[in-house]
Amino acid sequence: MRDSESRLHAEKSSPIYYINNLEKEHRIMLRFRNHPRIVQTTSPSLHIDINLQRCRIYMEFASKGTLHDMISSFRGRPMPEVMVGRAALMILQGLEALHSRGYAHCDLKPANVLIFPSKSVGQPWELKLGDFGLSKEPYSDPWSLSGGTKQYMPPEAVGTNGTMMMMMMMMMGPGVDVWSLGCVVLEMFGGRPEKMGGIYAWRLPELVSPLANDFLRRCMELQPSRRATAGELLKHPFVAPERVMRRSVVPPRPDQMLRCCPPALRDNVKKGVPRMMTMVAPRPGDLIGC
Repeated sequence: MRDSESRLHAEKSSPIYYINNLEKEHRIMLRFRNHPRIVQTTSPSLHIDINLQRCRIYMEFASKGTLHDMISSFRGRPMPEVMVGRAALMILQGLEALHSRGYAHCDLKPANVLIFPSKSVGQPWELKLGDFGLSKEPYSDPWSLSGGTKQYMPPEAVGTNGTMMMMMMMMMGPGVDVWSLGCVVLEMFGGRPEKMGGIYAWRLPELVSPLANDFLRRCMELQPSRRATAGELLKHPFVAPERVMRRSVVPPRPDQMLRCCPPALRDNVKKGVPRMMTMVAPRPGDLIGC
C-alpha cells in the first residue's frame, strides 16, 4: 500500500474474530518501536473496517521479501556459511531483545523473518523479526497461548493430549525460540525436516564446519535447561560480527583479472597454461604505503 505521501507500507488484515492476535502483534511492535531487528508499525492504532468484518494493521514494507524467499532462491543448495552466520546474528539480536523483556516469539521460521535493504554501506540486506500473533507476553495466561509451526518446535513443546498441551503452553518461552533458530540455520544450510511420529527431525545433505556444528548443538540441546540462551549465542564465534559483517566485495570479472596480471603471465592465463607462482611477503614499507 502507499500512504498519502506515496510511501510504501505493508497492510496486514484478518477477520474480526482474530482481532486479539492482531492486537497483540501491534502491541509488541509498539513496545519495541525503533528496534532495528523488530518490524516496525507505521500507525499507532489498529484499524477496524466500518462493517466490523475485518481488522488491519500497517507496518514497514519489506521490499526484499522473507528469509524463506532467500532460502528458496538457492534451490536446495546450502547458503554460504558467512551468509548463514550473518542472518543468525540478526535473528539473535531480535530474540535477545524480546527475551530480555519477558517476551518469546513462539513461531520463529523463515517466513516470519523479513528482509530489508541495508542501511550500512557495503552490506546487501538486513533482517527483522515479524509476525507476533502467537507470541508470549510477560505474565500472559498460558491458556491464551497456542503452538507455532511444528517443524520448528522443540520436542518438549509438541504434545498430543490435554495434559501435554497444557505443559506445552506452560513451557512456551525463550528455549522454544532458540530451538527454532537452530532449525532455521539448518534450513539455510540446505536441511529438510522429516516427520518422525509426532515430531520432526532435520537432516542435512552435507556436513557443516565444526564452528557451525557447535552453534547448532548449543541451539538444539534436547534438555531445555541446557539449551543456550540468545545472549550466550550472541557471543559464539559462528556469529562474531567481525566474521560475518564484513563489507560485501564484488568479485572481479575475468577480464578485470587479466588486466591486473603481470604481462609475463597474461598470455598464459588466457591459454589456461598452469604456471608456478611464488608468494613474496611485502616489506613493512609496502604495507604502510597501502
